[in-house]
Amino acid sequence: MKPEITFARLPEIETNEIITHMSDPRVAEHMPLLTFEWDAAAVAKFVATKEVCWARDGLGHWAILSNKKYVGWGGFQKEGDEWDYGLVLKSDSFGLGTRISRKAIEFAVADERIPFITFLLPPSRKNLGALERLGARFVDEIEYDGARFLKYRLETE
Repeated sequence: MKPEITFARLPEIETNEIITHMSDPRVAEHMPLLTFEWDAAAVAKFVATKEVCWARDGLGHWAILSNKKYVGWGGFQKEGDEWDYGLVLKSDSFGLGTRISRKAIEFAVADERIPFITFLLPPSRKNLGALERLGARFVDEIEYDGARFLKYRLETE
């Protein structure tokens, strides 16, 4: 039986759960902007920053649960005029990425504020077939906060 995927808010997740998740070297491997150590202060700042997005835009990153167990975080964040989708799963939940992304994309398609989604992936990500199967198309290679990313776009209208 497939696990039930649900979205919650990040403040509902225990600080130590996020510290453990974000301190896993397998998670950090594809996160070039992850250049600091995660501790309680880093989690508090991270969660507060994500909650500002919710207050400002009415949408942001969720805590992602599989059968009510935290498996990562992700969702939509407004970057200028674009809604960027990100997903950061715990290493033992990497296989849920496509399923979670499909659910998030269904949400975006139903939300009239989101005519398209962008994805920024580090060049270290070599297996991009799932993203392309979702319908995303390569746009360009860009620099964001001093790191290179591959930018993809998925139309939702």
